[in-house]
Amino acid sequence: MTLAMQTVNADPMRIKPYQAGDWSGLVKTANGAPMAIHFWGVTCPACVKEMPQWGTFLKRNPSAKVIFIQVDDVTPEMMQKMLSKAGLEKANNYYVASPFDERLRYEIDPKWHGETPTTIFIDQNGKTSRKTGLIHFQQLPSLVGVGS
Repeated sequence: MTLAMQTVNADPMRIKPYQAGDWSGLVKTANGAPMAIHFWGVTCPACVKEMPQWGTFLKRNPSAKVIFIQVDDVTPEMMQKMLSKAGLEKANNYYVASPFDERLRYEIDPKWHGETPTTIFIDQNGKTSRKTGLIHFQQLPSLVGVGS
């Protein structure tokens, strides 16, 4: 059992589990609208820097469809602390509940090796594109279908 699985049921922020086989269902939640799915980690220095920017972006663009998936094997408290600090405690948050292995990553993007931060953009036609590294937040509104 991973650390993240031990006490997640007591999580008041309702960070939901994500595991192999969940990708297609998650993508379908876009319902034909542009969406971003952002993979991040508590132990990723670039993610620590970027997550507050995501919080600011969602505060300014509450209609943006963004899902956050935390990939590190850490306690729910560590995830909650970082999400709260970033202003993302009410965002659509998930954590990887099974090993973040090749099979899981292949389902998401066969060419992705698991680097974080990584954002998968899904356009209104369901076409995906991947951006590894920090996001250019000035360009983000057009990618997730909100006014700038």
